[in-house]
Amino acid sequence: MEEVVLKYGRLDCAFNNAGIGPDGVRMPYESLTEISEKTWDLVVDVDMKGVFLCLKYELLQMQKQGFGTIVNTASIGGYKMAPGFAAYGPAKAAVIALTEMAALENAAFGIRVNAICPGPTMGTELTKNSLSTNPHEEAMLKEHVIPMKKLATTQEVVNAVLWLSSEEASHTTGQKLFIDGGMHIA
Repeated sequence: MEEVVLKYGRLDCAFNNAGIGPDGVRMPYESLTEISEKTWDLVVDVDMKGVFLCLKYELLQMQKQGFGTIVNTASIGGYKMAPGFAAYGPAKAAVIALTEMAALENAAFGIRVNAICPGPTMGTELTKNSLSTNPHEEAMLKEHVIPMKKLATTQEVVNAVLWLSSEEASHTTGQKLFIDGGMHIA
């Protein structure tokens, strides 16, 4: 944060977009009884603690300024638990809770904090790996899981982040915006 402020004089917006989870290639799908403590800690450290640490220092700077916007990447997996996502689902649920806490504590400072909750998104390593391990998964998702019958694109996710970071969303804080083709309501 110090380097950003030194270079630009302030921090207007931040996008906390870190996460790891099972994809069948880099990390196996595991239940709560299968996952090792080491893997649990790794996922929680990246997905939840990483967002917390970013938020803490972004908020401190934005409080000094009296304005700013922050968008955190959670996931549909943080709203709807799925078997095999033992640490990922709870860690992304914590990102939603962190977002709500930060929004509540910082609204009076003129700081808006929101989360995006993407579903399967084409163009991400997670989706690419997941689909490569199961050739029928994409068709199954489109036919039975995603009401809009398509996976998101990275551009659709980017558009949501840009909107939440813009003045067009000036009265929006503490929200979880689903970019999931309706998965959260199915």
